[in-house]
Amino acid sequence: MAVVGIGQTEHAAARRDVSIAGLVREAALRALADAELTWADIDAVVIGKAPDFFEGVMMPELYLADALGAVGKPLMRVHTAGSVGGSTALVAANLVASRVQRTVLTVAFEKQSESNAMWGLSLPVPFQQPLLAGAGGFFAPHVRAYIRRTGAPGHVGSLVAYKDRRNALKNPSAHLHEHGITLEKVQSSPMLWDPIRYSETCPSSDGACAMVLTGRRGAARAPHPPAWVHGGAMRSEPTLFAGKDFVSPRAGRDCAADVYRQAGITDPRHEIDVAELYVPFSWYEPMWLENLGFAAEGEGWKLTVSGATELDGDLPVNPSGGVLSTNPIGASGMLRFAEAALQVCGRAGAHQVDGARRALGHAYGGGAQFFSMWLVGTEPPAG
Repeated sequence: MAVVGIGQTEHAAARRDVSIAGLVREAALRALADAELTWADIDAVVIGKAPDFFEGVMMPELYLADALGAVGKPLMRVHTAGSVGGSTALVAANLVASRVQRTVLTVAFEKQSESNAMWGLSLPVPFQQPLLAGAGGFFAPHVRAYIRRTGAPGHVGSLVAYKDRRNALKNPSAHLHEHGITLEKVQSSPMLWDPIRYSETCPSSDGACAMVLTGRRGAARAPHPPAWVHGGAMRSEPTLFAGKDFVSPRAGRDCAADVYRQAGITDPRHEIDVAELYVPFSWYEPMWLENLGFAAEGEGWKLTVSGATELDGDLPVNPSGGVLSTNPIGASGMLRFAEAALQVCGRAGAHQVDGARRALGHAYGGGAQFFSMWLVGTEPPAG
């Protein structure tokens, strides 16, 4: 199957000009226009978002059918915490691959400005493990464990943030455009959760992303070269269990291995041209480079320091600016998938990677417990 249409909303800290319905419709209309299709061409809709208490609107999918042209059509909701954008795309892809549906619209969104996601993540005991004032308080100890385990120098996180914020300046769809950003500004920003600084964290964004997926027959009629899906997988594991490796979760390794098997990838470092990784805190770039097999254990930070992950490096990571620059949580994973598709289509604009033929889209969520990934290419898969 293939991606033939992609649409992103304008992303901002608060999209007060639209309702949730207006937000998802904005992305959907742009994806349809990109595919040169109409609502009548869509057979089903798959929608996803992060936990409902992020906005305080329970089961919003129940009233979004009209806004998404889904009245009288199948509409499915997906939820896998922060990885949901990727999982939603994979559910839509599987509907097409299994020939249950011919053409599917998939949409993921978040409107965080209408609630408080940070404190929504900090429910009191005994209802869940406390997250210590948001996700950063939960993940900072894992970053410190990575630094101890690998001996990574302390400036690696700032290098990642500086790179991604500069990349975002080339992406008109990104939320943050920090003109005049310098490495010194990143390194002098306030420490929030040691060793994570303010400028090394993701923003809180309102936004949505949509894609149109279809089979080979539909792809042949696409107005521009499609992005072909070569492999996709989801994996999960508990938030806490004896022996869990928070630095390199087993579910992430297994998910990547499945995608590579499907796509015939045996050497991801040299066979994948660009990676859109879910990096909400900058230190997760080197951590995921190891988890996904791009670098040996303890070596991920060396790729970052060497410049390999820069836009002009031999393994560009997050040329779009990534989650560090745009983070509507429910849509953040789908944005990674969509940006990977844009790269292999050669339609990423100023942040296009020259010669990109294979790209990885990656998402994770929860307590590093949910993972979803796909690999897309310029050519249709064999068979």
